[in-house]
Amino acid sequence: MDNTPVHPAPSAPAAGGTTAVGRRRLLTGGALTLGGALAGAGIGAAAADGSGQAATAGEARRRETAYGTQKVPFHGRHQAGIATPAQAHAVFLGFELADRTDRAALGRMMRLLTDDAARLTQGEAALADTEAELAALPARLTVTFGFGPGLFEAAGLDDQRPASLAPLPRFPIDRLQDRWNGGDLLIQICADDPLSVAHAQRMLTKDARTFARLRWAQRGFRRGRGVQDEGATQHNLMGQLDGTANPAPGGDAFAKAVWTDAGPRWLRDGGTTLVLRRIRMELETWDAADTKAKEFTIGRRLGTGAPLTGTAETDPPDFDAKDALGFPVISEFAHIRRAHVGEERQHIFRRPYNYDDAPAADGRPDTGLLFASFQRDIGEQFLPIQRRLAASDLLNQWTTPIGSAVFAIPPGCAPGGWIGQTLLG
Repeated sequence: MDNTPVHPAPSAPAAGGTTAVGRRRLLTGGALTLGGALAGAGIGAAAADGSGQAATAGEARRRETAYGTQKVPFHGRHQAGIATPAQAHAVFLGFELADRTDRAALGRMMRLLTDDAARLTQGEAALADTEAELAALPARLTVTFGFGPGLFEAAGLDDQRPASLAPLPRFPIDRLQDRWNGGDLLIQICADDPLSVAHAQRMLTKDARTFARLRWAQRGFRRGRGVQDEGATQHNLMGQLDGTANPAPGGDAFAKAVWTDAGPRWLRDGGTTLVLRRIRMELETWDAADTKAKEFTIGRRLGTGAPLTGTAETDPPDFDAKDALGFPVISEFAHIRRAHVGEERQHIFRRPYNYDDAPAADGRPDTGLLFASFQRDIGEQFLPIQRRLAASDLLNQWTTPIGSAVFAIPPGCAPGGWIGQTLLG
């Protein structure tokens, strides 16, 4: 089973609207009556002139309401929240396991988390949910679980840990802060509505706190649903299109790059791995660079995302092209050249989110990227790219990695099953 979003029809308006308007008229008197008459006249005029504007506006409102009721299936071979088109809001939660959380306790925890996640993603209240009404609009809510290196040790299953699932080596560009590093358990929560994310976070954190403590919470965002066409590559806070040349979910190239096909058997039937890097953007100095310098650094046009040797975002970059002086059009140290991979199996799938936390007292921004990279094997795919970037990427002048964590993402589960059952069951 895949995890294709379901698009239900919009719900009918709730009953009782006439009574509510009547009460307001009693409270506000003639002013509301006059306003209603004017509004009614406007609607009548729009309908009479045949423009269709009133109908279009009504359709837009219905579509926006339907966004709230949309659901992503929870059960399937793969966990949702990976191939799922990225939602507008996300939180990544990293937990440290309590000392006495062994394999049996991990099984109990994952049964509980799975059950509540399955309910919440389908617009149903969690079992101990005292605010059930907050679960009614899932807005494409997905919950994705990941296991860090420490979980395998706690479970006594180190022999089942993927070989390259280990803390990344420290790169020369890293300025890692311990508060953003590591984690034994990951819960990634994404939705098109921040209230849906916040409610799911509260419910699932309550489930986990008997077994683990929260180490970090990293909140991110993308453009709001409907602001751009579905599937459009979005600009990050540095103004560059982020996600160009990603393998398309559902395709053969995506499957080759993302779904694990080697290593421990429990991970091979629908699992993957995640590298989460918190990358601070040095926007104060980036702002001082002109557009040409920024595009030279990246190797692409800021506006269109086209490579400097092309005209459209999807044009393949020509790394052999030279300018009039004989220099490469795309610098040897441009970001897209350093990050480039050719073979499909070596690609990574980027699902990034921006962050913008409270600025410092002097007004300097605390802004950056939650760089979420999914790949079948960290050692074979992510590390070679990261080594090239760390060695000589021009973009390093304006970006600083300050957090780093790695997780194995278990396969999905069938109804009645639970996430991690193939490892812990």
